[in-house]
Amino acid sequence: MCPSVSVVIPTYNRLYPLAELLESLSRQTYKPSEVIIVNDGGEPVHDVAALYPELDIRVIDRCDNEGHVAARNEGVKAARSELIMLCDDDDLVLPCHLERMVAALEHADFAYADAEIVRYRMENNQRIPTARFLFAYEYDLEAMRTFSTYVPSGSLYRKSLHEEIGCFDRAVHHYWDWDFFLRAAAVCRVTRVAAATVLYAFSPDGDNVSRQLDDKRRQYLRRLCEKHGLGELPVKNFWLLLDEPDVAKRRADSEVIWDGQPVVSRFWAQKNGRDH
Repeated sequence: MCPSVSVVIPTYNRLYPLAELLESLSRQTYKPSEVIIVNDGGEPVHDVAALYPELDIRVIDRCDNEGHVAARNEGVKAARSELIMLCDDDDLVLPCHLERMVAALEHADFAYADAEIVRYRMENNQRIPTARFLFAYEYDLEAMRTFSTYVPSGSLYRKSLHEEIGCFDRAVHHYWDWDFFLRAAAVCRVTRVAAATVLYAFSPDGDNVSRQLDDKRRQYLRRLCEKHGLGELPVKNFWLLLDEPDVAKRRADSEVIWDGQPVVSRFWAQKNGRDH
């Protein structure tokens, strides 16, 4: 029996990137059983979802914008499948991704893949890749207590995990994924898939690369450290951390598959009068 997979996507006012993600999910060689989009108080997404009838998409509309952690929790709670795959609304997965991740769970309970961190420029609402960086590091749980090299997008795990460790922790906000990974690794078998099948969006002005060195972020990091007994970790720039010797020595070989081409969604094609 092929296990069923629920893809959980929190989103907020990113229609075009969300459409690209749905396009990438529609191209999977292993089809997800359902796709749950949790619209966290943003503009309607139903028109985008309707363009992908081959995907069993459910949209959950939240009245208020409570943040991506709360939205993700609601999506996981609504999931009906045996397995959960997490995705951010501005990231992409290559066609072979889900097939490889499901295969990895034959001997594990939790799988995550390597990624390419991609910088884009916008051209007529189309994201055009301008730079890429391979993010591939050996799985070393003890080292990941100092600096996490876990990319949550595209990770796959058994939904029953939440019965054991609970939901994603809103109290650590920016570090929800690090916290989740440490809790999961403490109770289940984790495996890294050495292939860069996730394209992780990077924005110099965004908050997904640890650039906001503010009091709030320090507060969240302090909570994370207290929760897991990590000592006192500094808030540092993401790219500077990658060059530190203890992190750099963990760099690993990985299969690079992406051809560097942008993903053209049906939503973009429709808006621009193009054949998809």
